[in-house]
Amino acid sequence: QVQLVESGGDSVQPGGSLRLSCVVSGYTYNTYFMGWFRQAPGKEREGVAALYSGTGTTYYAGSVKGRFTISRDNAKNSLYLQMNSLKPEDTAMYYCALDRSVPSPLRTFGWKYWGQGTQVTVSS
Repeated sequence: QVQLVESGGDSVQPGGSLRLSCVVSGYTYNTYFMGWFRQAPGKEREGVAALYSGTGTTYYAGSVKGRFTISRDNAKNSLYLQMNSLKPEDTAMYYCALDRSVPSPLRTFGWKYWGQGTQVTVSS
């Protein structure tokens, strides 16, 4: 049984930084896509960043490129999202996702495994 558990969400001021973590258990394949998604109240869930383990390729939404960095630590079965220069519009519930293959890494369609989310609030 695959489980994803996110942590690291918090309330921060604009311009601040946070690092989100996602710990994976129960996944047995050597290659995977993993991603971070977010959903603000009243809005659809959107892709933020993703990576493919086989090549190390990373993908970023235009709104976060240059501010957010996705990374992984296979030894710790963990995925991270370093978020810098946070803006109020980054406020959302952040979810991590995992699958062996996805048609489009920054789209929600096709991801099989999801965590429960961690809340990020950016406000002065």
